[in-house]
Amino acid sequence: MAVWLMFVMLAFAGMLSCGVSYDRPPPRPSRFVPLAEELDSTSPQQVHISMVGHDQMRISWITDDANTPATVSYGTSPGNYAFSAKGTSSSYRYVLYESGEIHDVVIGPLKPSTVYYYRCGSDSNPELSFQTPPAQFPINFGLAGDLGQTDWTTSTLDHISKSNYDVFLLPGDLSYADTIQPLWDSFGRLVEPLASQRPWMVTQGNHEIEKIPVIHSQSFTSYNARWHMPFEQSGSNSNLFYSFEVAGVHVIMLGSYTDFGPSSAQYSWLQSDLRKVDRTKTPWLVVLLHAPWYNSNTAHQGEIESVNMKAAMEGLLYGARVDVIFSGHVHAYERFTRVYKEKTDNCGPVYINIGDGGNREGLSKNYINPQPTISVFREASFGHGQLQVVNASYAQWTWHRNDNDEPVVADSIWLKSFSSNPSCKM
Repeated sequence: MAVWLMFVMLAFAGMLSCGVSYDRPPPRPSRFVPLAEELDSTSPQQVHISMVGHDQMRISWITDDANTPATVSYGTSPGNYAFSAKGTSSSYRYVLYESGEIHDVVIGPLKPSTVYYYRCGSDSNPELSFQTPPAQFPINFGLAGDLGQTDWTTSTLDHISKSNYDVFLLPGDLSYADTIQPLWDSFGRLVEPLASQRPWMVTQGNHEIEKIPVIHSQSFTSYNARWHMPFEQSGSNSNLFYSFEVAGVHVIMLGSYTDFGPSSAQYSWLQSDLRKVDRTKTPWLVVLLHAPWYNSNTAHQGEIESVNMKAAMEGLLYGARVDVIFSGHVHAYERFTRVYKEKTDNCGPVYINIGDGGNREGLSKNYINPQPTISVFREASFGHGQLQVVNASYAQWTWHRNDNDEPVVADSIWLKSFSSNPSCKM
């Protein structure tokens, strides 16, 4: 029975992953990161952190032992923990798989631009550390979508780790587990060295859906259980869409694979969230979503999530004068000029597709020719991006190609925020 179910899950994963409008390059298999030999059932593993409000951090980790306390001790000096906090523990089932105990603890208030040392669970566990983001400009965001867990992923993560980023943004498709639950654990172990030191803020992609007809009726079970984002603090009723603010930047994370029409909860929430944005306090407005609204690659053309979400929400984001919109899904890089309704518009957002983190399916190498005039730069390569917001007016975007395992700056542009552009009234 178990073997049969595994074959069903693998087959369904293949159905989710296969493109229908183009031929994918040869895939790369996922790397499975094993549990370190020195860890026991009470040892914290898959540690990652995320922002909660302006001065708190959520610490998440997993243990095999259900009786391990959900506590975090922390302080600003190594081995000296002046503070502690308690949280919650939970687990989930997926067909025959049962997760470890997922611990979730919110700590704070925390000081900006400060290194904190912390310990998850018991006093015998190892000490970790993280640095809080700055309270004011400048701030550096690292970005990569469609990570997966291949050799290219490892290369991308290595480059990101050396980029001196403050916050990492991921526009969907994390583990590429595709219903094979142990790959979620492997992914957690793969990213822990980075995700335990800087906040990772993520949204979901199609590979997080993991719904199997008849066998498992719910979508996003694993994603929601493992990657709790601060949706409650932004007034959202779903972990699939939320917003947060950091150092003068308001970031909105949208869900491409949950209802987004004018009568949906997400649409109503987005309207409300945009009304709350104060550009005197957060001059920059950035949006992330998985399925791109603009795309000149032959991959993923005409998909309902892209077409219908764009039709429903493009006007809202244009009217709010969003500065830049990042997407994933297409396994290549592309930057557009400022766009609205398919045409160049100096008051529209800059659209950037960065679904090139290192997934197992390979690159989307085929582009539509001739290149549309709104498409400025495009290249099929794995890599990552950096958004360095210098002040209220200017930010520099750079895209770093993975060239022979070395990060090479292949595209760069200076952006000016709409908060400092009087020609585009809000």
